[in-house]
Amino acid sequence: MKYVSTRGGMAPQAFSDILLEGLAPDGGLAIPETLPRVDAATLESWRGLDYAGLAYEVLSLFATDIPADVLRRLTAAAYNEQVFSSEDIVPLRPLGGELKLLGLSEGPTLAFKDMAMQFLGQVFEYVLTERNTTLNIVGATSGDTGSAAEYALRGKKGVAVFMLSPHGRMSTFQRAQMYSLQDENIHNIAVRGVFDEAQDIVKALAGDLDFKNRYRLGAVNSINWARIAAQVVYYFHGWLRATDEGGAKEVSFAVPSGNFGNILSGHIARSMGLPVRRLVLATNENNVLEEFFRTGIYRPRGPQHTYATSSPSMDISRASNFERFVFELVGRDADRVKALWAQLAEQGSFDLSERQPDFERQYGFVSGVSNHDDRLATIRQVYEESGVLIDPHTADGVKVARDFLEPGVPMLVLETALPAKFSDTIEAALGHPVPPPLALADLESLPQRVTVMDCTQADVRAFIEANAKI
Repeated sequence: MKYVSTRGGMAPQAFSDILLEGLAPDGGLAIPETLPRVDAATLESWRGLDYAGLAYEVLSLFATDIPADVLRRLTAAAYNEQVFSSEDIVPLRPLGGELKLLGLSEGPTLAFKDMAMQFLGQVFEYVLTERNTTLNIVGATSGDTGSAAEYALRGKKGVAVFMLSPHGRMSTFQRAQMYSLQDENIHNIAVRGVFDEAQDIVKALAGDLDFKNRYRLGAVNSINWARIAAQVVYYFHGWLRATDEGGAKEVSFAVPSGNFGNILSGHIARSMGLPVRRLVLATNENNVLEEFFRTGIYRPRGPQHTYATSSPSMDISRASNFERFVFELVGRDADRVKALWAQLAEQGSFDLSERQPDFERQYGFVSGVSNHDDRLATIRQVYEESGVLIDPHTADGVKVARDFLEPGVPMLVLETALPAKFSDTIEAALGHPVPPPLALADLESLPQRVTVMDCTQADVRAFIEANAKI
């Protein structure tokens, strides 16, 4: 399998090449030339596999340049009981009726980002060793990507991580998870700004090809296709766990959404042939994506209008992965994508309302919004009815999912993180805090290592130049 850019300016490349590349040289995002298809017989043959085995089968469709025995070893190293706290890796829990919780937060940083990052940590080290080279990862996080990437890559040979985060806009636990790491190859940079501004810096540095090549910059944000591919696995896993053998029963998925990477993986799974009825996109008060799927108009907001909410990992206005979906939406017309993003830069929005009827009919997308009061009420209600405690982002997903429940169609809500990461909001909902797992009880008291700086490309560039692994 080869990969091309959404903007048409990249020669077809193999999986390992785009793994190290991150953003395409033309500023676009890598996407398969053609998506693989999984027929019903193949899907049924996967029913008895454990998660690592399923990950091998799905990822082997995308990483065709990695030898089968190597890929099997990498997925086994990424997905096992020493890394994840559940024997199933991703358990499925009932929330009542057709509503179920797909438990994606059993990894080392207690968030769904571990599902892809643990594989990335393994495959990065393999490819860099094979090529006898180094890589400097530059990323931005609104909360969970940073810690998941750092825990997956800490101590890995040939890799340094430079992770930007918005100063003062993550939970105390999220900051402690990242900033308490003392590994020499991990560099935390807290910028005085919002996530979108930090992400803009990452994209600008990746777009400076001289700088990118000189310092061998790579990406772990979901602009890296390997993240999307690894997340496709748990959609197949969820469907297999929620359906009975021999049936082609459809399943719906509700996905708390900020940067569009998580739900994009569901769109990819559906496009590969997974029987998905609906992809329910749930946003918080920063509802740019919900507005698009409701109206067909994409209108990102500036930093001053990006709200700080109690589901902070979704406090995003410009969704990096959205370009990949628009590429499919306009018939893989790279020139049209380039023109739309040029219009976005010039006018601040673009209008695809003529395609809005297709969002659900052709692609299965529906959407909804949840706010702070909804989150508190949903956390409380789910706990009282099922005994399951959910975090505020997952609560956004549950709240919106309830509006799209259908008889006989399982609705799987994708868990974002464990509630211990957002204890203040849980206390507001239930009247008492939730303690962190015993192994992380003293996390917030550990010494922290972070560099705070202005949110400027020049300051970040200078820091990377001084600390990069060459």
